Amino acid sequence: MQISDVAAAAAFRRLVAHLQHRHDAENIDLMGLAGFCRNCLADWVMEAQPELSKEEARTLIHGMPPAEWKAKYQSEATPEQLARMQESMAKNAPSH
Repeated sequence: MQISDVAAAAAFRRLVAHLQHRHDAENIDLMGLAGFCRNCLADWVMEAQPELSKEEARTLIHGMPPAEWKAKYQSEATPEQLARMQESMAKNAPSH
């Protein structure tokens, strides 16, 4: 069984809208918990749609230019957040 393209597109749009609404869910915390963040999602969109630049893809995901989003909503990462992110990202590496 697979998710249809229509359902996948609708779910993706809902995820993007949710992330645009939940500014309190910072990228560093998303990385620490799930191993991906808004920027990762934008990179995946850019890979799927190569005519988009990184700036364009991130603007689509953030709902505003990424520099503006960063200035408004991103705080300085703590050493604990950075450590959680590193641990979580290590889980993203494929196991051989």
